[in-house]
Amino acid sequence: MTNNKHRCAWTADDPQMIKYHDSEWGVPVKEDEKWFEFLVLESFQAGLSWKTILHKRSNFRVAFHQFKVEQVAKMSNMDVEKLMLDKGIVRNKLKIKATINNAQAFIKIQKEYGSFNRFIWEFVQGKVIHNNYSTIEELPVNTELSTLLSKTLKSKGFKFLGSTICYAFMQASGIVNDHTTDCFKHKEINTKMKK
Repeated sequence: MTNNKHRCAWTADDPQMIKYHDSEWGVPVKEDEKWFEFLVLESFQAGLSWKTILHKRSNFRVAFHQFKVEQVAKMSNMDVEKLMLDKGIVRNKLKIKATINNAQAFIKIQKEYGSFNRFIWEFVQGKVIHNNYSTIEELPVNTELSTLLSKTLKSKGFKFLGSTICYAFMQASGIVNDHTTDCFKHKEINTKMKK
């Protein structure tokens, strides 16, 4: 990791945020397991900072079976109570239960569409939305598309995925390229997507 590169300002000087920014944020996701991981983490972010969630990510990974959706879908009330004692994650019973519920809804989408990846990319006809914001202050907190995605996911049984969380999910998973124009990743992602 080189620190002489210009990055999005939200990374600050936090090594985990920098690593996440450089290797994952805004890079288009194609694997269902990664989609599910991002859904879990973003739903837990509701009302909290991303930095808080990112610093607990390895604990979330253990708590939710390495984000294996089939295993999470089978978690019981006893598992929920156990996780409520886990100081390594965000101990919010509604969010924990929502994660199990969302795993079940995720599997239904996989069965209906063949994969969650196919379902989610249909919202943008398989193409990344490339934005050109100069500063992080210009970034929207939600859009018409994130509202549509939120409504669609809710209609399919998902919870804790409002329009703002859905936009953060879209940014993280590369549906939208919201790296600021002065960030080295902005051009890198644009270039890769045009190949």
